[in-house]
Amino acid sequence: MADYSLSLDDSEIARYRLMADLAERRERELWTVAGAVPGARIADVGCGPGAISVRLADIAAPDGAVWAVDRDGDALAVASALAERSGVRVRTGIGSADDTGLAEGTFDLVMLRHVLAHNGGREQAIVDHLAQLARPGGGTVYLVDIDAGSFRLRGGPAEYDEMDDRYRELHRRRGNDLTVGIRLDELLTAAGLEVIAFEGYVNVLTPPPGMRGPAWAARDVLLAEGLATPDDITRWDDAFRQTEQTEQAERTGSGLRFFGTNLVAIGRRA
Repeated sequence: MADYSLSLDDSEIARYRLMADLAERRERELWTVAGAVPGARIADVGCGPGAISVRLADIAAPDGAVWAVDRDGDALAVASALAERSGVRVRTGIGSADDTGLAEGTFDLVMLRHVLAHNGGREQAIVDHLAQLARPGGGTVYLVDIDAGSFRLRGGPAEYDEMDDRYRELHRRRGNDLTVGIRLDELLTAAGLEVIAFEGYVNVLTPPPGMRGPAWAARDVLLAEGLATPDDITRWDDAFRQTEQTEQAERTGSGLRFFGTNLVAIGRRA
């Protein structure tokens, strides 16, 4: 599995939770179509800090459960703590998207969100593995990913574009496809699944101060790979702080607005 570029600090955990809020509001009916119902056995692959896992576990309660898989032990620790506080059943385990360690053919719903764009060249192998986890006779694979060509930031500092360009170059060097969302249906079909839904929506997100998107979350990796210098990161930080302080002086909250397209595809196993 390719190297993941985002670090997990408090602002990134908050970003995951905000994304989960948006996802549930936009996708709740599709979750039901895919099998997120009481009693369901659900796998959340690439679960991160578990913001989606606990929501799915709440839906599956009291008799169902969620198996949350990630290769990052720190993320799984956050997911376990969140599940405990939420009072839901989430079982966590370390694994990669193409080798989860989960039992094949046993899940009503297998969900993978925003992982394929970080795994260029492995997309089909990942979806093939997920298809084997779904139970025969109706189990589903639920994919969500991006079309980064649609991403925009309104109201941000000019330095954002520079930072974003470096982030995209990082993915280009790794062979990642930041438009993989537009071919989710093709990946499901190639895995032998029947595509029962393929939809998209645009998120319009006003982030709280300190939340600066995935490019900022990847700053340590940009630094390690020579795509940014310490001075660059300081300069970007100063520019965002100045923007946030200016906006807060005028009104409550940040004036930044992110725009981005998510694509959702569901495949059913015969």
